[in-house]
Amino acid sequence: MDMDAFSAVHSDKWSRLHGLAHKPRLTGPEADELLALYQSTSSHLSLIRSLAPESGLSASLSATLAQARTRFTGARSNPMADIARFFVAALPAALYRISWLTLACGTAFVLVAAAFAVWIGTNPDMLRAVASEAEAAQYVNNDFIDYYSENPAASFAGAVWTNNAWISAQAVALGITGFWVPMILFSNAQSVGVAAGMFVAAGKPDVFFSYILPHGMMELTAVFVACAAGLRIFWAMVSPGRQTRGRAVAREGRSLITVALGLVLVLFVSGLVEGFVTPSPLPVWAKLGIGASVLAAYWTYVLVWGRRAFLAGERGDLRSEDAGYTEIAA
Repeated sequence: MDMDAFSAVHSDKWSRLHGLAHKPRLTGPEADELLALYQSTSSHLSLIRSLAPESGLSASLSATLAQARTRFTGARSNPMADIARFFVAALPAALYRISWLTLACGTAFVLVAAAFAVWIGTNPDMLRAVASEAEAAQYVNNDFIDYYSENPAASFAGAVWTNNAWISAQAVALGITGFWVPMILFSNAQSVGVAAGMFVAAGKPDVFFSYILPHGMMELTAVFVACAAGLRIFWAMVSPGRQTRGRAVAREGRSLITVALGLVLVLFVSGLVEGFVTPSPLPVWAKLGIGASVLAAYWTYVLVWGRRAFLAGERGDLRSEDAGYTEIAA
């Protein structure tokens, strides 16, 4: 077969296929034409490969067919577009969905921590049960404050970030058990309350809050968000509504893993504040201002962008083409 003659006869069709494959939008007739040209060009390529498999023409037609195939089989979305969708729509909507449950977790945490702080701070017998007088003095005057500055700021921030991200991931992933989230909330509230109670008993509650609040406002909020996400997965299993239980849990799990990924970034910012701001020589009002600004930025992101995305129908779940097939259920 004369390859030059063969190319001369069919080159117009190949050029047309190439043009349709790169056209941003296709009309109905153009889509039909694309499919017909794809089929005929595939036959041409098979014939050419049987005679000259390594030719430049073979490689060129292969590339054109690959581009055409993505038009009618569905191409994957642009990675940059996926990243933009994640931060502009999926993540804020997923956070907005659990905003009230986040506040409920935070309220429960504060009540338990405050109860322990008052109980230990105003009851000498309970304080002695927690620590001896010397141990309490050492903790209040040295250990608590030194904790934030005994290691280089960068390594300390990294360690805090890793630890808190792990706790948050556990709350989301193990929330389906039903008991893990209450256990995390209670144990952390107890720890904070006991520490606060020791400072109250020593007459230094201002020192405690000046160190715990700059980073703690955002850090604890992130933990509350993770706990709320875990509880949503648990509730999807308990009360799946009109969906099958497996489908309801899968849907919640996909959308709330989005929350876990977002919290990695939130806790990274919180870790930076804890590593570089909390132990810094800045005045207390400046430290609290930085911590409050970070928290305000988070809630603005959730309540403004998240509400907008939620009302537009976004729930933080994967797109239908990425989520996979689902069974029809009555």
